[in-house]
Amino acid sequence: MRVVIVTESFPPDVNGVAHCALQTARHLVDRGHAPVVIAPATAGDEPDDQAPCPVVRVPSLPLPGYPQVRVALPSRRVAAAIAEHRADLVHLAGPFVLGVRGMAAASRLGLPAVAVYQTDLAGYARTYMGAGQAAAWRRIRSVHSAAELTLAPSDAARNDLRAHGIPRVRMWPRGVDTVRFRPSLRDEALRRELAPNGELIVGYVGRLAPEKQVELLAEVSTLPGVRVLVVGDGPSRPNLERAMPGAVFLGRRTGDELARIFASLDVFAHTGPFETFCQTVQEAMASGIPVVAPAAGGPLDLVVHGRTGFLVPPRDAVAVRDAVRSLAADPALRVSYGAAGRAMVEGRTWAAVGDQLIGHYTDVLTGRRTAVATALAVLSAGEQRPGTSQALGFSGALPQ
Repeated sequence: MRVVIVTESFPPDVNGVAHCALQTARHLVDRGHAPVVIAPATAGDEPDDQAPCPVVRVPSLPLPGYPQVRVALPSRRVAAAIAEHRADLVHLAGPFVLGVRGMAAASRLGLPAVAVYQTDLAGYARTYMGAGQAAAWRRIRSVHSAAELTLAPSDAARNDLRAHGIPRVRMWPRGVDTVRFRPSLRDEALRRELAPNGELIVGYVGRLAPEKQVELLAEVSTLPGVRVLVVGDGPSRPNLERAMPGAVFLGRRTGDELARIFASLDVFAHTGPFETFCQTVQEAMASGIPVVAPAAGGPLDLVVHGRTGFLVPPRDAVAVRDAVRSLAADPALRVSYGAAGRAMVEGRTWAAVGDQLIGHYTDVLTGRRTAVATALAVLSAGEQRPGTSQALGFSGALPQ
């Protein structure tokens, strides 16, 4: 199967869209398929020698006020790369800017497209502009309605898409590397370095941007015997450092180092209410760490309240603080929740969800072949009756 992955972000970017696109490309290669990635160019033109397949970079500019995010510029490279690869199918990862061009190119070339919904753009519009949700949903609807299939990562995301009139929505969750993220990586030396007085370590991992609402951890940072640890970077970092002077800010961490940090936490706290999935919650669970997260979006599918952690009302700093305080007071409960979380995600490997994705691709391609075969059969039968082909809307041969 020849697949072109058109993604709004790709490593070295660190975010959910980039990570998922990378894992998808890896799995397709592992299963003997031939992917190509189309992504925005990076700021420093870093080489893509760690990518599992060819990567076509499209000229891009930094997003004003958030230079870590790059937005693709109009380019003929998208259609040219899809045609040159002789693609069977186009995979649109979080389509919004580059993905719109990918969808248009797929349509012109007569190729089926699968659109993967990954970012709550309407929620982001509300955060950054105070409005704009309707415009964001119009944009989302125009792209996803044109795709053969839309894949949602959680029940909340699927319900949102259907409520906004997007057809042909099916579920596709995210995998987690349960070998990299594991409880045995807990590092007591690292814990002493981060919390020299033996404090309970409450960690957040992710982008530091307004929509993540990390400032909700300010109440947690005032709890006696608690040390808040923030891993990640973004435009909100200076304000967060002022709001939580006692917290430790490590900046961006990745790979095995990040896995060691996860396993060395006592509690993982996520604060953003706009997650379509929330990969860091799943990585915390794989690391055997209890989770506190908002009862909204993707975490609703991941966290079992009272079994693997606590779900709290979104945007409620006091509720976050009280949930952390309950876990801080009960070491046995933390161990129980952490073990239950690890057990829940052990089967959610990238290989397992990658095979699900290939199954979706196969269904789309089978449906396309069936539709063409049916059209050919109708056209063939119509040749026996003058004027039938024109009535059916065929003015010539079907595309090959």
